[in-house]
Amino acid sequence: MIELKSQREIELMRDAGRIVAETYERINEAIKPGITLRDLDTLAEKYLRSQGAKPLYKGYQGSTASNPPFPGTICASINEEICHGIPDDRALKEGDIVGIDIGLRYRGYCGDACKTFAIGTISPEAHRLMEVALECLRLGIEAAQPGEYLNDIGAVIEDYAQSKGMSVVRDLTGHGVGKQLHEAPTVMHVRQQGRGPRLRPGMVFTVEPMINLGTARRRTLADGWTEVTADGSLSAQFEHTIAITASGPDILTKLEGQTLWTLQ
Repeated sequence: MIELKSQREIELMRDAGRIVAETYERINEAIKPGITLRDLDTLAEKYLRSQGAKPLYKGYQGSTASNPPFPGTICASINEEICHGIPDDRALKEGDIVGIDIGLRYRGYCGDACKTFAIGTISPEAHRLMEVALECLRLGIEAAQPGEYLNDIGAVIEDYAQSKGMSVVRDLTGHGVGKQLHEAPTVMHVRQQGRGPRLRPGMVFTVEPMINLGTARRRTLADGWTEVTADGSLSAQFEHTIAITASGPDILTKLEGQTLWTLQ
């Protein structure tokens, strides 16, 4: 059942989303060749806790009992890693791309977003992938209009990615957000047979397409968390949490005056 959020709840989630966005600002200032993923994790946790927020991912159990609890505040996924990368002692190198996913809880409500960063000068194909991934996010959010249908989001994302010769990870999805990190509805990023439920004001969910240069297929590493492309091709992701309002989608995980993530 999809729970509709009140205006008060949406404003509380906007506060949580603002802290997410502010944490990205701190990461953007620090991220460069030579910095380790653990350094970025420490920076992120220190900042969000200074704002009275708590990490959502740290200690998260995952979908099966065999998964060890997730060890980091952020997920950090480099190059062919699609998502759920562990923030360990690996140092970023010139030419890498890295997706940083941040989830936190503030005053009882969750904020969740992901942004892919370019480390120094990256290859033309990596830059093009990031451009396509960001445009997929924009198109998906634009499709999330009140009175339209949930599965139209995935249709426009997949159509655009395929038109650029890229693929969309099929079975890692967006999700409702509220007091819990994962709520209804499930937000698909690829075309479905049916159009799904109508979008109504008060729905809050993530749009977070994962775009691969090669195959959409993936595999899980031995750490139980990190998802990588099956063919070793690059992957990029951008994510926002949005609220459906009477006038259209409202991005909650941004700073005042921002509209969408920018390429950096």
